[in-house]
Amino acid sequence: MQPMNQISPKESVDLSIHGMTCAACVRRVETALAAVPGVGAASVNLANRRARVSGDAPVEALLEAVDAAGYRASPAPKDSAEEAAEARAEAAELQGELIKLTAAALLTLPLIVQMGAELLGLAWMLPGWIQALLAAPVQFWAGARFYKAAWRAARSGHGNMDLLVVLGTSAAFFFSLYQLLIGMPPLYFEAAAVVVTLVLLGRVLEARARRSAAASIRALMKLRPETARIERNGRAVEMPAEALRPGDILIVKPGERFAGDGEVLEGESEADESLLTGESLPVAKKPGARVIGGALNGDGLLRVKATSGVHEGVLARIIALVENAQASKAPIEKLVDRVSAVFVPVVLGLAILTFIGWWIGSGDWQAALIPAVSILVVACPCALGLATPTAIIVGTGIGARRGILLRDAAALERAREISVVVFDKTGTLTEGHPKVTSIDSEDRARLLFLAASAQQGSEHPIARALLERAAEEGIALKPPAAFKRLGGRGLTARVAGEDVAIGNARLMGELGVDAGRYEASVAKITSEGASAIFVAAGRPLQILGVVGLGDRLRDSAIEAIAELKARGIETVMLTGDSKAAAEAVAAKLGIARVLAEVLPEGKVAEIERLKGDGRVVAMVGDGVNDAPALAAADVGMAMGGGSDAAMATAPVTLMRGDPRLVAEAIELSRRTSRKIRENLFWAFIYNLVMLPLAASGDLSPMLAGAAMALSSVSVVGNSLLLRVWGARGGGHGRRGRPA
Repeated sequence: MQPMNQISPKESVDLSIHGMTCAACVRRVETALAAVPGVGAASVNLANRRARVSGDAPVEALLEAVDAAGYRASPAPKDSAEEAAEARAEAAELQGELIKLTAAALLTLPLIVQMGAELLGLAWMLPGWIQALLAAPVQFWAGARFYKAAWRAARSGHGNMDLLVVLGTSAAFFFSLYQLLIGMPPLYFEAAAVVVTLVLLGRVLEARARRSAAASIRALMKLRPETARIERNGRAVEMPAEALRPGDILIVKPGERFAGDGEVLEGESEADESLLTGESLPVAKKPGARVIGGALNGDGLLRVKATSGVHEGVLARIIALVENAQASKAPIEKLVDRVSAVFVPVVLGLAILTFIGWWIGSGDWQAALIPAVSILVVACPCALGLATPTAIIVGTGIGARRGILLRDAAALERAREISVVVFDKTGTLTEGHPKVTSIDSEDRARLLFLAASAQQGSEHPIARALLERAAEEGIALKPPAAFKRLGGRGLTARVAGEDVAIGNARLMGELGVDAGRYEASVAKITSEGASAIFVAAGRPLQILGVVGLGDRLRDSAIEAIAELKARGIETVMLTGDSKAAAEAVAAKLGIARVLAEVLPEGKVAEIERLKGDGRVVAMVGDGVNDAPALAAADVGMAMGGGSDAAMATAPVTLMRGDPRLVAEAIELSRRTSRKIRENLFWAFIYNLVMLPLAASGDLSPMLAGAAMALSSVSVVGNSLLLRVWGARGGGHGRRGRPA
């Protein structure tokens, strides 16, 4: 077993990073972590103050590297209790900042009144020493955090936003103090105090907005109950939820949350799974039904056999996917990384050049100081650093609330470009529960006995349909021998000494079985959109008959296809079913292009062919045989009711069996990507406009501070506007809770 304080090369560790303020900080922390021996990759997110590190480096070495870089780090919370503790610490820190902000504002107010009187032409001015007494606590007490962070950055040989703020405000304060001591106005105490106060205001507003943006992950963690009622020796004993193990029997009372995934043994109720799947209507639960850990039990008392612990199962996978998406970086952030690497040195150089230029041009070094200070104050890499991660955090949070899980930011960004959506048929566009609709055979009872007995070795939906019909007709079955599954074609087995083959026309052709006399039955079955399955038996194999299997279309499938068409996206059906049956279903749905009779291994080739036309292709499926195609597509989307293999392969998981979520996922990607680009545009434009204004002397330090604070807050606020769309119900305005 590997030591607890190490991470394997294939694993990653999450850290909480304290003290970051801008994109330059992100770059510095990433560089420090990447330099630790054993680290494979390091990604730092400014918006949620998290770092994700992969490799085999000891955690202690990672923490030391962050500390040496001038920041603090600690292991990220792993459960709801740790998350709550961190949230309380953040709330306490925010409360302290609010106290300092309030005090700074009260001390700065007289200085602002004085400045306002001057602008109105009133001859009223506070004595210089009172100005100094008012400004000093703002500068050195309320602004102490800037000095600490700037010192850590300078000590490690790197610059950050705090260093710019400290240099700018300190220059204004100490220059004013010098002027006061020699008795020569003007004084700029109000500029220094106002800048510190405004930057503090920006940090507080930004912190509150970030907490709001990251609320989705905290809400998911709160779904884990702290206690569970577990049967021990025939008695229900209340225990810590951590004690729950697969196989334990849970007693879940009305209004309680399920501690883990499980299967209902006794009782009937309904469960609210809205925060997990986005389905706002309660879901009926009765014996045999599956329950999800974290869901809320309704009015019934349930006895449940656990299939997962509190830190496993569906909820754990959802939390892991959301955390991974929020910790990852979108490809566009590479541009931000390149800019942030040189931003602070460039700003410092520009401030020095501005000072020298004004001094030479005016001959007055005092006059040259003000535009240089304005440059230091107005420069804001913070907005650049927040532009992408805040939008991703809000976007993935909305997705999680609505049942759309994104593995990483790259998938979120890529999905906006989708031009073709390829759907698997069974279980994706249909409900995935086929029923036997017809049996055409001269010996119907023998056919059903052999077919159902052979299918006992299969988990395929067709097997369930045949077994259900055999049970309905009271046919006693025998166990199969020599069972062999033939992907995309059917199966062979031996039942009661007889060789049996069950499958499609392709399998019958491979085995040399003539099924021509059932041609009319097959035509009738497929014209109705059902599938025709042949059954052959004996040695040599002889055709016994044909079984029709129908699967209901999902109620929302037609609407889902219409929504994609309305967005200009082509839809394709890709299935192993017969061409006639697939085309009949496609006609009902409005899908023009059908790729039928495709074996599992052939699905990848079809996806690659579609991609070869220069289009961005999404694949939507739910089965194990869909996993290769999901991986081959530009964006794979797994239906949440499907297999773990499909969900593990696809970068997007749709938690409900609702194909309308495909269009909603694409719309979420488009809107989130639009916010990212808007944020980056305004962050760049801000600096392109403000830096020349500051250098030309047209922007005072006070206005520079206000503009800098506004830029960060506006970027976060713009990202939060996504929640308005999420609250309206996302892509198609139907039921759903606000994100």
